[in-house]
Amino acid sequence: MSFVRRVGRSGLEVSALGMGAWAIGGPTMASVDGGARHFGWGEVDDAESIRAIHAALDAGVTFFDTSDIYGCGHSERILGQALAGRRQQVVLATKFGLVPDEHTRRMIGMDASAEYIHRALEGSLRRLGTDYIDLYQFHLPHYLPDYAVHVVDVLERLVRSGKIRAYGWSTDDPNRAAVFATEGPHCAAVQVEMSLLVRNDRMLALCDQHDLAAINRSPLGMGLLTGKMSPGETFDAKDGRRTLPFFQGAVFARRLEQLQAVREVLTQGGRTLAQGALGWLWARSERNIPIPGFRNAAQVQENAGALAFGPLSPRQMAEIDQLLALG
Repeated sequence: MSFVRRVGRSGLEVSALGMGAWAIGGPTMASVDGGARHFGWGEVDDAESIRAIHAALDAGVTFFDTSDIYGCGHSERILGQALAGRRQQVVLATKFGLVPDEHTRRMIGMDASAEYIHRALEGSLRRLGTDYIDLYQFHLPHYLPDYAVHVVDVLERLVRSGKIRAYGWSTDDPNRAAVFATEGPHCAAVQVEMSLLVRNDRMLALCDQHDLAAINRSPLGMGLLTGKMSPGETFDAKDGRRTLPFFQGAVFARRLEQLQAVREVLTQGGRTLAQGALGWLWARSERNIPIPGFRNAAQVQENAGALAFGPLSPRQMAEIDQLLALG
């Protein structure tokens, strides 16, 4: 069994589960304060990435999310290769605003000018092997709201030209998302970090108010909610999670304790932990469209298996809330 969800007011429909293609971009560096840091997910096997995308298609997944900064274009190229001949079967989302250098695989800046947005879109179209993007997303989460209106104007012109069908903002700030929602007739979504352990009720309220989809970034807590991590977890030197506060010290230990507290509820009825965590998001709001990342076909198949179970029940949701409150 599978089920679909609307992408806000765009008229687009997608599988309730999408696939996030950040991890398949491979190593990526960012220039920071004269130095550099990793923000990719380490080395990847492109052939396995393509097998995983095909496994997602075979499982009924019709929504794929990427960005031009993931692997500095590499994720888009691999996704484009995997979808060759099947473009019409899917809804494609990508992002702009962080400036990639394809040759050095380094993020070299940020740009939201009209000239750059047009240039970035043409690059994404080329790498993805398509002539339009279904959902084009602004990838500067902290951009000043007063200046975001000009971005909306550019995106509306791109809708009229047929280069994009709808757009959104990847930000966790409801006040910023509200600018796109109120100023942009073709704004259809906000991409927001959301999971069982990271909630944003104000953003869901905004989505309800303006008929937007909530594209859930990191719905499995960057792997934590799969149950495959333990205290003292280490990451490859090229894995950006290595330096994230979420995976450090007392914060990480607390997250593991919370997961253990709800493990039994999430896995009722034969679900895996990951499938239960996805079911929680679907039950939390009909706006939610989780996009877990993937690196291989096995991960895709497990996550896509959540579609057969669907949302958690009201009883399970209440029990989880009680357990987390007590914890």
